[in-house]
Amino acid sequence: MSNNPSLVGQQGNSLREAFGIALTDLANTDDKILVMDADVAGGTGTHHFRSTHPERFIQCGIAEQNMISAAAGLATTGFKPFVTTFATFMLRGIEQIRLSVAYSKKNVKFVASHPGLDVGPDGASAQCIEDMACMRAIPSMVVLSPADAFEITAATKVLANYHGPAYMRSGRSPCPNIFTEEPNFEIGKGYVLHEGGDITIISCGVMTHRALSAAKALEGKVSVRVLHMPSIKPIDREKIIDACQQTNAIVTCEDHSIIGGLGSAVAEVIAESTTATPLHRMGLQDVIGRSGEPDELAAFYGLDTQSLIHKIIAIHKETDHG
Repeated sequence: MSNNPSLVGQQGNSLREAFGIALTDLANTDDKILVMDADVAGGTGTHHFRSTHPERFIQCGIAEQNMISAAAGLATTGFKPFVTTFATFMLRGIEQIRLSVAYSKKNVKFVASHPGLDVGPDGASAQCIEDMACMRAIPSMVVLSPADAFEITAATKVLANYHGPAYMRSGRSPCPNIFTEEPNFEIGKGYVLHEGGDITIISCGVMTHRALSAAKALEGKVSVRVLHMPSIKPIDREKIIDACQQTNAIVTCEDHSIIGGLGSAVAEVIAESTTATPLHRMGLQDVIGRSGEPDELAAFYGLDTQSLIHKIIAIHKETDHG
């Protein structure tokens, strides 16, 4: 692990701002890094890059499909384009992502802010709850959802040196830090952040701090393991199977539809293994969001810490054989 002085000691930081700062720092020593912007640099954190490296900041306007195609062309010349916009706008270019980038495995990174209910009062039209499902289905696409500012900083460094297409969620709202320094981030790896032997919560993104809060609140009542899974694709099959073998049930939680995201990825691993561990998926239950503050929406849709606690207690009563 390595310290980031700009984040140490802060109680909550925006992932989008941390991403913008990290990418700007990386560009100081890597002149191949470019930022492609769809006129939302103030919302994605890339305004930091624009201020310090304006010659490598390409303003594409509200033309996401053109932006992605241009990024694919720049990648063929050795540049490392980071394509940035809001998650729901990124999906406008899904055809170009598939055919111009993933088809030939071009070295383009897609980083999307404003995913899920974390978007809050911008409402349903801006709350992208399908992005991980869409991106996970595209061949050769890595899909990441870090949990805090320290982790997205580490993940950005990894992506800058990873060759191939990748998609990463950032965020909108400030998020509590779960790390005190940058973790040793690896694509394809999950991390046990809280040990437990009764039930495992597998979480990603903003849901991880809620999972940790629930696990700590239940200490002495239910022994909860928290397996943070920032890499949705590839996913850490080994740690999922270990959790199935060592605990009585699995609960996945994500700020995303339960269809096609983390819960589906975990379900696939369990279905293809020899375990019969019960799985409960927490996320958006095939519904569209609504306007409200992020914490209010999490409570409304049963994704806040208290909802996790109630769910785990209920599952523990069903699965406790002791």
